[in-house]
Amino acid sequence: QVQLVESGGGRVQAGGSLRLSCAASGRTFSRYGMGWFRQAPGMEREIVAGISWSGARTYYADSVKGRFTISRDNAKNMVYLQMNSLKPEDTAVYYCAAGVTGWGRTAHEYDVWGQGTQVTVSS
Repeated sequence: QVQLVESGGGRVQAGGSLRLSCAASGRTFSRYGMGWFRQAPGMEREIVAGISWSGARTYYADSVKGRFTISRDNAKNMVYLQMNSLKPEDTAVYYCAAGVTGWGRTAHEYDVWGQGTQVTVSS
């Protein structure tokens, strides 16, 4: 089973960019579908983006389409979330997640979670 560590969060002004990284340990990383979720205070955890085992297929929440890009590098055991044109409503703790059976849109479909990284977008 992999372990996940996120990095790259921080504070940015609206319209700015951040790149989140998720480092995975373990030799079976390429067998996992991967996702990025976020959770704002008082809100449910929601899917941001997902990517298949090979990286050939991706999914984005409507709220981030055209602004965020998910990618993975299986040789480096890394997953990335490039976030552009950030808005104050993107403020949340962002989590990286790994799924053995897929790269679904709901949190219960994922088996392993990172500790999260805070993203704060000021207006």
